[in-house]
Amino acid sequence: MKSKPGTYALVLRSLKSTSAQIGRWGQLRIVPGYYIYVGSAFGPGGVQARITRHCRKTKPKHWHIDYLREHVNPLFAWYSNEPIKLEHRWAQALSEMEGTSPVRGFGSTDCRCLSHLFVMKKKPSLTQFASAVGSPIETWVFRPDT
Repeated sequence: MKSKPGTYALVLRSLKSTSAQIGRWGQLRIVPGYYIYVGSAFGPGGVQARITRHCRKTKPKHWHIDYLREHVNPLFAWYSNEPIKLEHRWAQALSEMEGTSPVRGFGSTDCRCLSHLFVMKKKPSLTQFASAVGSPIETWVFRPDT
């Protein structure tokens, strides 16, 4: 992955049920399954810096995902280095995909999207996601030593 701006979908997994306080947003009931968080990174370091930050457990908490990250583990990220923000289009596509459940208001308090976090019981499919968003997607796999 290169340090370029773009849009990403971070795929995380929970193996247990718990709950988490997500800043001022409120309590989130976490259930076993897959969590897909959509965002964009157009600042310094681009998508690579943002995803790397999200994968660290210890960091100052700035976004909703920072609180969730303490309870779920990153698996991989899908991303695009298109020079325009696609996060709202990707969030819309995920909200329409079969098997996804949006977490209302999560990560979307500054936009009109229903959510930027989606839960799935089954492992999400890159083919299904790429078809839903209608653009080429690249994959980055999380390795604990990165």
